[in-house]
Amino acid sequence: MKLVIQRVKEASVRVNDDVTGAIRTGLLVFVGIARTDTHEDVDYLVDKLIGLRVFPDENGKMNRNVVEARGSVLVVSQFTLYGDCRRGKRPSFDEAAPPDEAIALYSYFLGQIRRGPVPVESGVFQASMQVHLVNDGPVTILIDSGGRPRRDG
Repeated sequence: MKLVIQRVKEASVRVNDDVTGAIRTGLLVFVGIARTDTHEDVDYLVDKLIGLRVFPDENGKMNRNVVEARGSVLVVSQFTLYGDCRRGKRPSFDEAAPPDEAIALYSYFLGQIRRGPVPVESGVFQASMQVHLVNDGPVTILIDSGGRPRRDG
């Protein structure tokens, strides 16, 4: 599972000219789901995301997470994060989970974040979306669950 996280002053997502999610200060999170992803990958990334210290403290240092910054999270599904351009010029999406598998983990991801203390908005899975944002910094962080410690067994 891959996340592209952007610290924003504001962000919104539209589907067919209808706003499906909008936030002020917070994190815009693009989520890509791979064929091999599990609930454990989701749990790992939700913990990383909520604890990610990318908001400034009173000294201007990135030392606060989204909860401490009283921010929100806007989640947008984006299978193109698994676009592989190593061969040719047209991306291959072979590593991306098929839609029926991806929506289950995407829904689980949203549910896990919504259990926490942060307001959460979202786009619409598999819809053509227009994302509007005002970057803050800019601060953009990539997190991939592929590097997480795995349990043997």
